[in-house]
Amino acid sequence: MLFVIDIGNTNTVLGVYQNDQLTHSWRVKTERQTTEDEFHIQVSNLFMFAKIALGDIEHTVASCVVPPMIGILDAFCVKYLNHSPFWVNAKNVSIPICLKNPDEVGADRLVNAIAAINKYDGNLIVIDFGTATTFDCISSKGEYLGGAISPGIMIASEALFMNASKLPRVDIYQPPKNIIGKDTAESIQSGIIFGYAGLVDGIVKRISLEMDSPTIIATGGLAPLMANVSQCIEQVEPDLTLEGLRLIAQNK
Repeated sequence: MLFVIDIGNTNTVLGVYQNDQLTHSWRVKTERQTTEDEFHIQVSNLFMFAKIALGDIEHTVASCVVPPMIGILDAFCVKYLNHSPFWVNAKNVSIPICLKNPDEVGADRLVNAIAAINKYDGNLIVIDFGTATTFDCISSKGEYLGGAISPGIMIASEALFMNASKLPRVDIYQPPKNIIGKDTAESIQSGIIFGYAGLVDGIVKRISLEMDSPTIIATGGLAPLMANVSQCIEQVEPDLTLEGLRLIAQNK
């Protein structure tokens, strides 16, 4: 079995593959202060309910944008899985990276690009709705061209609640029925959700001026929500990052 891990600033996504089939996946909070033993307890509990034994894991491939977590995951894998994980970075992926400094690009963005190219060929924009909202552009030749980064939906909404004392926290996982809110909560939902849809559509429209009718793919925890309110998203791939990690494991 293959264990794949994508460590983000807010959440860590884990998956287990049997050959090329994703059999189980989980999304947990990223805990920077955890230890390899605490991480072991968490993984063991998830595996227990899925009836997976730690000894069944033959290889681990990981991407990470939280440097302190690398040492923790290294120690966990060596201690409990008896092997070191393969860490994805700009130097060990096959995709051409057309950036001034390729080492700057987040591993998760490269992983998403590899998975998207495998399924949709090239000429793509991949939008990942995570802690940040990232727009990754892939040429028709399968080159990683770069992209854009904006604050994620949760960061933007939290900044609003923290800095406007009379505005309450509201559920942003469900869009309001109408753009014109009839109370404060609905008005905040409308502004955040439809406002972000406008941001996504606007950035994609501008990027598309430099590309030839790209296919627009969304991934990340809020991708299904945004796909319902955005005018440009064509495909939603919730497991895109995990699939990219599997492809890297298969080809390394």
